[in-house]
Amino acid sequence: MDELIDIVDEFGNYTGKTCLKSEAHKFGYFHPTVHIWIYTSDQQILLQKRALTKKVFPGLWDISVAGHVAAGENIEEAALREVYEEIGFSIAPENLYKIGTRKHMVNHANGIIDNEFHHVYITKLTVPIHQLKIQEEEVDELKLFELKTLLKTKELSNTLLPQYHDYYSFVYDEILKNI
Repeated sequence: MDELIDIVDEFGNYTGKTCLKSEAHKFGYFHPTVHIWIYTSDQQILLQKRALTKKVFPGLWDISVAGHVAAGENIEEAALREVYEEIGFSIAPENLYKIGTRKHMVNHANGIIDNEFHHVYITKLTVPIHQLKIQEEEVDELKLFELKTLLKTKELSNTLLPQYHDYYSFVYDEILKNI
């Protein structure tokens, strides 16, 4: 879905300008996104299998929930909205913990230029996984993984991206602090 998003500068500061998400990806405009990593008390991480229709990394087991921040939308509200939209999980704002902001720049083979500031959050899964309801346009499947094993075994086919191992390790360390 093409949506109106805010443009930020190379330092993450809002410019006061907006554009469609497709324009940001075409011209490489920086924009804010959210990453929400959902964990269990037994150190598992919820990953989503990206829908095969996604333009970037289709079919990849990826971050629990990720999405774009709509123009004028508060970052935390965007995180809460994305989690509910993609997997039907309601989170109270006080149970959502921001652990950092990550500058991300990558040019994809299909022409998409992803220049984003990922606002990274963690939260605990408080319902059984079978109660979650996936948004089929975004997500093909949900599954719990042992994150420690994922970090040790870089050979897992189609699960996370090895070039972001340091990022995943950072998230894992932050989750351990909150369990």
